[in-house]
Amino acid sequence: MRPDLAAKYDLRVPRYTSYPTAPHFHPGVTGETYRGWLSGIDPKLELSLYLHIAFCAEMCWFCGCHTKITKRYGPVAAYMEALWREIELVADALPGRMTARHIHFGGGSPTILKSDDFVRTIDLLKSRFLLKDGAEVAVELDPRTADEAYVKAMAGAGVTRASIGVQDLDPKVQQAINRIQPYEVTDRVVGWLREYGVPEVNIDLIYGLPHQTLDGLLETIDTSIKGFAPRRVALFGYAHVPWMKKHMRLIPDETLPDTNTRWQQYEQGCKLLTETHGYVQIGLDHFAAPDDAMAVALKNKRLHRNFQGYTTDSATTLIGLGASGIGSLPQGYVVNEGEVHAYQRSIADGQLATSRGIAISDDDRLRREIIERLMCDLEIDLDAVAGRHGVSADQFEAELNSLAPLQADGLVVVDGHRIAVTHDGRTLVRAVCAAFDRYLKAGEQRHSKAV
Repeated sequence: MRPDLAAKYDLRVPRYTSYPTAPHFHPGVTGETYRGWLSGIDPKLELSLYLHIAFCAEMCWFCGCHTKITKRYGPVAAYMEALWREIELVADALPGRMTARHIHFGGGSPTILKSDDFVRTIDLLKSRFLLKDGAEVAVELDPRTADEAYVKAMAGAGVTRASIGVQDLDPKVQQAINRIQPYEVTDRVVGWLREYGVPEVNIDLIYGLPHQTLDGLLETIDTSIKGFAPRRVALFGYAHVPWMKKHMRLIPDETLPDTNTRWQQYEQGCKLLTETHGYVQIGLDHFAAPDDAMAVALKNKRLHRNFQGYTTDSATTLIGLGASGIGSLPQGYVVNEGEVHAYQRSIADGQLATSRGIAISDDDRLRREIIERLMCDLEIDLDAVAGRHGVSADQFEAELNSLAPLQADGLVVVDGHRIAVTHDGRTLVRAVCAAFDRYLKAGEQRHSKAV
């Protein structure tokens, strides 16, 4: 990517894990709204479950997640009582015992749980939902807090995938982000996962971190691939939003890589993963082994995107559980109370803890599919997509015209109603998607940079 184009288009735009995006959710969607939406779901549909474990043992300064720090297990135990109760409330609101095809534990840090509580949660889900044969059960894992007993319990409970946060192996970078995690710590946990039969291991890496150099990032990638042999790799760009996350103020702006270095880190990191290590690049920031289900889904144009990023999960209903849990339903999106005590109070009162959301229109559904296909496939036939929604693609002439500057710079090709993102334009696919976002205000500063 030419430096002038990096500066020109490195705009603050949404990550498009939903459409409409979260800043446009509003408090007019309540727990009663959500209850009605749940009861109206077709009971024959399969769904996915996301459980947010809203605690960590310490704060990583780069973290953009909703989490609370605790050194005691008491608050975690109380939170899990509320989470178990919420599972019951949601299951009661559904039209019947529905089938789950995907379960994902995120955070925060799910590994802060005692192994008995993790197993109890899985058992409760299995009692209230039918778990589909071959369903994926995935857990985000912090190697610093995962012990052997926990990994063994995960495997015994049927976990099929563990996603491990590595971020960067350079001690100076780890110190700067308050996440001291030597290689040996991660290697030990990967060994336990393989010993106890968790079949799929992912790793998460981050570029754009404080004091991170290009050579240091490439060394982290190379060492991680050779040592951990992950099936999937996520290479995320650090989103520095100290106006939203106060702990990020502990990372001085002057320690961050400049825009040109950040772009080099991304591009050279992608090259190392694909050309040297043989991974298939998925969209903007994911990579998968060629025979991995995600790479196969990409090839067959069946890749999807949700709040966990790129996914093979095609369920139209995603139930978000826990404080700040986000759900996606055919009728719209819902978000739980983010403050843990407010969430617990709602659940204790027998109420769903919805704090905001948005009902979606037919136009939202159409634009959501356009944005998802661009994010996943990097190309789209607007006539085909619009036809599936019973409308004409002619309505998007203004959006197509707005892509003219990107086309002039070789980042996208527009041929009638067909759009194809070029190799150079892949890094700016979110800027292409933004052309179809009717909610986005020019110059909005609530989002992270495009890369």
